[in-house]
Amino acid sequence: MNAYNPIHALIIFFVATAILYVLFRPIKGWFWIIKNNFKSNEKIVIEDILKQLYHFEHSGNKVDTKTLVQVLNFNNDQIIEVLKKMTISNLIYFESDVLKLTDDGRDYALRIVRIHRLWERYLADKTGFDKKEWHDRAELMEHKLSHDETNTLAAHLGNPKFDPHGDPIPTHTGKMAKIKGVELPLLPVNTIGRITHIEDEPEIIYKQILAENIHIGSLIRVTENNATRIVFQSEGEEFRLAPIVAANLTVAAIEKEVVIEDNIARLSSLKEHETAKIIGISKESRGESRRRLLDLGFVKGATIKIDLTNPLGDPNAYLIKGTSIALRKDQAAKILIKKD
Repeated sequence: MNAYNPIHALIIFFVATAILYVLFRPIKGWFWIIKNNFKSNEKIVIEDILKQLYHFEHSGNKVDTKTLVQVLNFNNDQIIEVLKKMTISNLIYFESDVLKLTDDGRDYALRIVRIHRLWERYLADKTGFDKKEWHDRAELMEHKLSHDETNTLAAHLGNPKFDPHGDPIPTHTGKMAKIKGVELPLLPVNTIGRITHIEDEPEIIYKQILAENIHIGSLIRVTENNATRIVFQSEGEEFRLAPIVAANLTVAAIEKEVVIEDNIARLSSLKEHETAKIIGISKESRGESRRRLLDLGFVKGATIKIDLTNPLGDPNAYLIKGTSIALRKDQAAKILIKKD
């Protein structure tokens, strides 16, 4: 009989866990992809098509059947069959080979967009889910809430006008607030403005923005703008983006004279032996996370310094009001300070 080997058992455990993750992880696990392709509810297919057509229409782009099939994760034959039914139901129509929404189709699409953006707002304000998860979780819920449940959710959230990315949330009558500002590449050098919207599609570009730790609501100054890169200063840091990435940021220029003080920065930039005063918490910190920081004493005017540094760089402990509190770098980046 072979002796029990704890190392082998541990390896088997990790391999089994990895396999289960690949198979069953939310949205993109093989199980869910196969289920979507072969057992998708017709209602979900219809609503995903309507939402995609709305986004294409809103961005001023035309879409044909071939393009639609490429962007949806459903069986091709199923999509074609559903398109025929949607045409008969007067939700869509064809103009030559271009797919277009009817008025009824557009109203239906706006209801789905409303649920999706309200649910992202809920996830941002009321839960601890990471922002990387908001979109996929909202994708699931947008097909489940009834009209009355959606209105209840909106009322619970205070009928917000924008989702956490800055996208306008349609009212129950389909009206939407306007996004203020223009795409970042359109702003000349030395423009001062505030980030009002971060587009979360396509996913590959949105992930680059997340990796840069760029925050909605941040004040920026454009320092370079050319065909190869856009450079701007914000909260004591410099950001360099390719124009295609910068185009996913909407910035509202500030006409009146605004002074961006050089010594205003993010807590994550504080070094040992430096002291600072907190001037606020970024709008990027929401819900329970924001309330927790305030309860721990991260309030305007509080003095703060590094208490202990992690040799691995994350997290560090900060001394505030006589208490040492550990924060990860991404948490500290959402606290604004003015260095002494």
